[in-house]
Amino acid sequence: MLCRDEGEIDAYWAKLSHVPDSEQCGWCKDRFGISWQIIPENMADLTRRPEQIGVMMARRRL
Repeated sequence: MLCRDEGEIDAYWAKLSHVPDSEQCGWCKDRFGISWQIIPENMADLTRRPEQIGVMMARRRL
């Protein structure tokens, strides 16, 4: 799911995330076991350099 801003990311995350152990790099799992990746629309801009990618990979929510 591409989101416009942090508020939209937070709203989707609150509705979809039901398995905290499966959360990583913007991925969450809903109560039915379906995985979702919730990311900002400008993800390409946020991952231009290797160090930016490293920071993103270490996060649960983007």
